[in-house]
Amino acid sequence: MSQQKNNTQIVAIVTMCFIFAMISFVTNMGAPFGNIWGFTYPFAKAWGNLMNFAAYLFMGIPAGKMLIKYGYKKTALIALIVGIVGLALQYLSSIAGAGTYVFTYDNIPVALNLLIYLLGAFICGFCVCMLNTVVNPMLNILGGGGNRGNQFIQIGGTMNSLTATLTPLLTGLLVGTVTENTSMTDVSPLLFIGMAVFAISYVIISRVEIPEPTLGKEQPKYERSPLAFRHCLLGVIAIFFYVGVEIGVPMELNFYITDLGFEGSAAIGGTLAASYWLMMLVGRASSSAISGKVSTSLQMTVVSTVAIVLLLIAIFLPESVSITISGHDVPMKAIFIAACGLCTSIMWGGIFNLSVEGLGKYTEAASGIFMTMVVGGGIMPLIQEAIAKSAGPIASYWLIIAMLAYILFYSTIGCKNVNKDIKVD
Repeated sequence: MSQQKNNTQIVAIVTMCFIFAMISFVTNMGAPFGNIWGFTYPFAKAWGNLMNFAAYLFMGIPAGKMLIKYGYKKTALIALIVGIVGLALQYLSSIAGAGTYVFTYDNIPVALNLLIYLLGAFICGFCVCMLNTVVNPMLNILGGGGNRGNQFIQIGGTMNSLTATLTPLLTGLLVGTVTENTSMTDVSPLLFIGMAVFAISYVIISRVEIPEPTLGKEQPKYERSPLAFRHCLLGVIAIFFYVGVEIGVPMELNFYITDLGFEGSAAIGGTLAASYWLMMLVGRASSSAISGKVSTSLQMTVVSTVAIVLLLIAIFLPESVSITISGHDVPMKAIFIAACGLCTSIMWGGIFNLSVEGLGKYTEAASGIFMTMVVGGGIMPLIQEAIAKSAGPIASYWLIIAMLAYILFYSTIGCKNVNKDIKVD
């Protein structure tokens, strides 16, 4: 019986890691696809990313309730079906509605195909929100919470970073240089891959056994809100800022390099963005190896500080200091920005782990609230892009530094549970 239980747990862990990988593959389409739409609609570069994360605002809490009512497995299966629909709509934007103009924005006629794409991105946001709601608490539960729970989340995060690396890299290779002839048709292979992965995942997940800690039990009575715990409330804010950091750093880096306009700039921009995600993979793999022994708080404190230092170097380093990539001179500051992936790598799992520590029966409800705050990945990069347009792309990283400063505060002070008097069982 014990061996069977161990086998079930291993299958569940592998399944959750697989889901973690799919989340980033879909999410990271936003920034490179933004380069394509941005050529015709300069104002819409970050709109796809915004729509993807705006979905969290509407789906976060319902996803948490789905988890309690239907369980982890059924919620994941519903999410995969929704994801196929979202990706199909994004593909539809490559073949329909290009000549049908529906309104004018900033003196530019907007065609129906942009709206179809944005709707697809929004629906994909519902998908990844539900998947995120499933995978994070499940890995934390499978690890038994604490440092071990964080270790499991970081292992899943490693798979997440692997596919996150592939998305901008493959998009850059498919597009090359963004021109007036570049369209979503050029990246349709990625959308077909995404739909195929979701379909295969549906078959796999429908056949594996996943622990269901909430099913078959009387739904817990909540005397308080998870936000009554100070460390949870401050963690919710930290998640909002963190996702803005995670998405904003490579997104603006991609835009910055692509807008330099030399031949193959989109490919190099995609490669640098991919290197950011590759650094996240390295960071998460390293963290998963040490998280059983080194506290989450200490890891978070170190990486927050290092990330701030790297961005300060990037901001103040003269643009004339360059490095040659594929025969083109690229500002060296881009390398320091990409290196931030090593630091942001562990922040999602770290913040989640610290925020739900000691919540007991409030964990699932808290997970839904966290998913709502992932909307920060749409709002903060949009603000960053507005700063980039008015003050320059490098100056926009001051916003990232400010958010990292808050995460540093949370890692050292805000994460402490000062509400241990609240009953959690």
